[in-house]
Amino acid sequence: MIQKDLETTIGQYLTFCREQKRLDEKTIKAYKIDLRQFCSQISDCDPALITSTMLETYVVSLHQAFQPKTVKRKIASVKAFFHYLEYRDIIEINPFHKLQLHFREPVILPKTIPLATVERFLTEIYHTYNATDSPKQKRYILRDIAVSELLFGTGIRISELCALRPEDINLTDQSILIYGKGDKERRLQIGTPAVLAVLTRYANEFQEEIQQCNRFFVNQCGRPLSDQSVRRMINKYTSHAAIDQHITPHMFRHTFATSLLEADVDIRYIQEMLGHSSINITQIYTHVALSKQRDILTTKHPRKDFHL
Repeated sequence: MIQKDLETTIGQYLTFCREQKRLDEKTIKAYKIDLRQFCSQISDCDPALITSTMLETYVVSLHQAFQPKTVKRKIASVKAFFHYLEYRDIIEINPFHKLQLHFREPVILPKTIPLATVERFLTEIYHTYNATDSPKQKRYILRDIAVSELLFGTGIRISELCALRPEDINLTDQSILIYGKGDKERRLQIGTPAVLAVLTRYANEFQEEIQQCNRFFVNQCGRPLSDQSVRRMINKYTSHAAIDQHITPHMFRHTFATSLLEADVDIRYIQEMLGHSSINITQIYTHVALSKQRDILTTKHPRKDFHL
């Protein structure tokens, strides 16, 4: 077996992930960070010489430095790398086979936005639009409305929203084609007439810029809108509306999912709309539907009929 150094093999693995597995750049970037960290702590040796004991020591160091969720991700990156080493016959025995890894991740409930706050936020943007005389400012406030309405109206991820191309938005059949994690496709309907109307107005107003940059949402320079720009936009209108809660784009997604669950929508439909690969991921929203629980326990529990 030809001896290889760890750093070189990691580079070959990242190339394999990009060119053959066709993983997206964000995933490859995460792998690169995790594997370079692993390389620096293990020392740049022949991968075939890495033992289960060395991996155990590395896992302990991760637990001392990071939260369980981060540790789990970093170990998954290293584990995938060792599967590659095994697949390429670079190692004869995978040291991960001898490890028993257990994680106790705390359940972190997704943060949602009260619906009254969402309404207040959207009202502020529409008010700003109606109060603005400048045609140039009005155009970009219209874009801000379209972005905000789409975030709340579909539960789309911010990265998915910024990646939308002109052909992904079909305003005739009122649908959006979304490319999610791992290039998984899903199609969502635009169910609210007001959302469809504002997207149509935006598409007509920005038709030239949209075609030139091949992205549905554009910035003031005619380039694709970035997630940082969306975050700044949300912060601006949150401040203008005097909303104390810190609101992020992903919180619109959480609020979308929780609101549908509280409206008795089957969780499997919500899973499909969010683009979750597993129902287990969507299950987290069952913990936050407190108003629905309150309604059930107030109106359905038999204790309400006791006369003592």
